Amino acid sequence: MYPFTLERPSTLADAAKQALAGATPLAGGQTLLAAMKLRLSNPGQLADLSGIKELTGIRREGNAFVIGAMTRHLDVANHAEIKAALPALADLANNIGDRQVRAMGTLGGSVANNDPSACYPAAVLALGATIHTTKRKIAAEYFFLGMFSTALDAGELITAISFPIPKRAAYMKFKQPASRFALVGVFVAQFDTGARVAVTGAASGVFRHKGLEDAISKNFTPQAAASVKIDATDLNSDIHGSAAYRANLISVLTQRGVAKAMA
Repeated sequence: MYPFTLERPSTLADAAKQALAGATPLAGGQTLLAAMKLRLSNPGQLADLSGIKELTGIRREGNAFVIGAMTRHLDVANHAEIKAALPALADLANNIGDRQVRAMGTLGGSVANNDPSACYPAAVLALGATIHTTKRKIAAEYFFLGMFSTALDAGELITAISFPIPKRAAYMKFKQPASRFALVGVFVAQFDTGARVAVTGAASGVFRHKGLEDAISKNFTPQAAASVKIDATDLNSDIHGSAAYRANLISVLTQRGVAKAMA
């Protein structure tokens, strides 16, 4: 690990100033600290966001949950209202990493990092969430730009994310056993306006699958999902699974997700 200085801002305003001055935000640290230990990252200066109370918490506003950026995965997984009204999101949070990761990792950290195999980006995209930052509000459709890349400007911090509550939803994850990231993960959500399907782990970034969405918007059944051919052309192929294998997983997990959401 390279030498670095650590700042501990107590307010969001202080954190924003430090970020604009070049400090790297430290949320849960589950990715950043590991990269620093391996000397793959050399931020020089960190701004620890854990002391900023206004970045934590979960509240319901109308038909949506607003979750603070520094809210831990474990808190989302155990939140009674989320478990009752949006159980797919609680289930997703409860299956991230292991208990130690869930106790330290944060919603905002995961979404800002945008790992192509992370779980939360699939929920954000499938639910049509809105990312609140220190500067603006960003619709999920415009937030994820590619591998580890987002629409956040330099010094811009996520403050909260609002998740609309669907009629029904489910998240299905096929874990890479060593990392517990998604080899493929599929989040299915049904709204009055139609269904949304977001896929993580299968490509260079999270994406929506229009063919699956069209099919299950017309007929929200596993059979409708099974009728859609999944193109493997742009999918990942590595030692863990070929592109064709991942394409098959997308189909199977979508079918299972629809069945689970209907149960």
